[in-house]
Amino acid sequence: MISFKGRHFNQDMIMQSVRWYLAYSLSYRDIEEIMKERGFDVDHSTVNRWVVHYAPRLEQAFHKKKRKPGDR
Repeated sequence: MISFKGRHFNQDMIMQSVRWYLAYSLSYRDIEEIMKERGFDVDHSTVNRWVVHYAPRLEQAFHKKKRKPGDR
């Protein structure tokens, strides 16, 4: 379980920002603009910190749930 304790922003907003950065070719400033359009005032450096902090944890969680080949 990934902990979001002590964060100023909602867990869903953080996860969406990290997902957009990892899945699409968006810059941190692009994500900052998208979030401003949605009513959230977040700085691009904050999005950078989220990606650096949560991307390795998300990858670990994904690989734990991913099935191994031939594991039927």
